[in-house]
Amino acid sequence: MKKSAPVISANFLQRIAQPTSRFHPDYLAYRDREITWAELVARLPHVAMIGDSVCTDVYISSVLSTFWRARTCCGNNWFLDTDPSPVSIRSVSKRLEEFTPFVAMECAGIGALIDHAGERQNFFRRILRTRNFSGQISRLLKAKRFPDLILISIGHNNIDWAWRSPPSELEQPESRLQRQSRHLRENFARQMRRLITRARMQPHRVAVVVYGLVNFEAYFKAREIAERLRAQDPARYPHLETIYKYFTSFRPIYRSNLIRLAVMVNQELRAMVSELNRELAENVKVQVRYSDALATADLGRVELLHVVDGWHASAEGHNVLAEAAFSDLGPSLEFLGITHARSPH
Repeated sequence: MKKSAPVISANFLQRIAQPTSRFHPDYLAYRDREITWAELVARLPHVAMIGDSVCTDVYISSVLSTFWRARTCCGNNWFLDTDPSPVSIRSVSKRLEEFTPFVAMECAGIGALIDHAGERQNFFRRILRTRNFSGQISRLLKAKRFPDLILISIGHNNIDWAWRSPPSELEQPESRLQRQSRHLRENFARQMRRLITRARMQPHRVAVVVYGLVNFEAYFKAREIAERLRAQDPARYPHLETIYKYFTSFRPIYRSNLIRLAVMVNQELRAMVSELNRELAENVKVQVRYSDALATADLGRVELLHVVDGWHASAEGHNVLAEAAFSDLGPSLEFLGITHARSPH
């Protein structure tokens, strides 16, 4: 079953053994048995990913296959990919390793929601052992080593506005969209404050990046191409329609309002981050930033969609997301003292 244990940069010991490495004193302490292996690893930067299936390499097919894939998948996505082959994903982890060895902590999972802590999960999410936002935050709060950098990309499952909507709101959805985006912000902010409270207690600096929801307007252009290709050849994208069992608002009739809701949610997330920063005031140990890198990424090419479900990202799609996500990490890395100007070790 899926194990989400921290992943340490494979060659980190050789890198920090170099005298030019900023971790060289730690290496010497380990070599001389002054500190343990665990203590040495704890001194490396730790980077955590909180998210939903957009942050994983899952795709939808048959129920049993999807179940097994969701329970066993780890890595091979835009955040974490350890495959050294040239055709693998040039993930955020690989880009970051060019500057420093580090420890990756992957918390994201299929079906994850921005939730109100204590809410009971439905049967589908329980059998997948899905951790919603509150559960992923709780995992970080319990970690022996709190992360230095926390990337958050979650909320895509919360914009299924048509799910369980009464007919009156399907016809006139404005109040529902407003209510749904407001509730998402409230629940998001509640968990962020839990995270920030713990971050302020750490001896090291902590940077948090909240990514806006992906660019659904561009995404649906790619999806429409996939639908036309399947209409011409039924063998293409065999589980293209399977998404409608899980995500009502992906149906063509509801898409325009899903796009609107995603934009509204991103506005709320940006405003929430501004509010949190006002609360942080002059705190110099914690940085919280909103990033529209994923919200503005061009996802309009059909090659970016998985060939099975035409819903989740292909390897090429993960490369696009990785490039977008990493492109906006500069201020956070600077805050943490991890910069291009530093030694790659």
